[in-house]
Amino acid sequence: MLILKCPAQLQLLEETLRKSLPTTLPVLGTVMTVARGNPASHEVLVDSWPHFRIVLTRLRPEDHRDPRDYYTNQLSVFYRDKGALQALLEGTEAVTRERAFQIMGMQDGLDEAVQEVASARGQKVE
Repeated sequence: MLILKCPAQLQLLEETLRKSLPTTLPVLGTVMTVARGNPASHEVLVDSWPHFRIVLTRLRPEDHRDPRDYYTNQLSVFYRDKGALQALLEGTEAVTRERAFQIMGMQDGLDEAVQEVASARGQKVE
């Protein structure tokens, strides 16, 4: 996953996400915050640039205080491809299983994908 830091990239991503409202709303809010100074210490990750299949926003890893606090370890996701979501959950370092986390998104199939990956690993999802 690539971390977007360049203001021009964040601006382009923001414009792209606006075209897919309301499903992009959780991610778009964080992208806008990061592009405007990032007072909350978040980061924006994409699988590739500029033709991304998935966008993930999260608190910077160095700012995590409690690995059991899933409110602090909140993730927001927007994906164009369910396979990209499953790949993110199954095998990237962007979502670590050492921490409890809460994932937010407004797309159909998000809950099912999370449940599938968790059950395959024998993990409990609430």
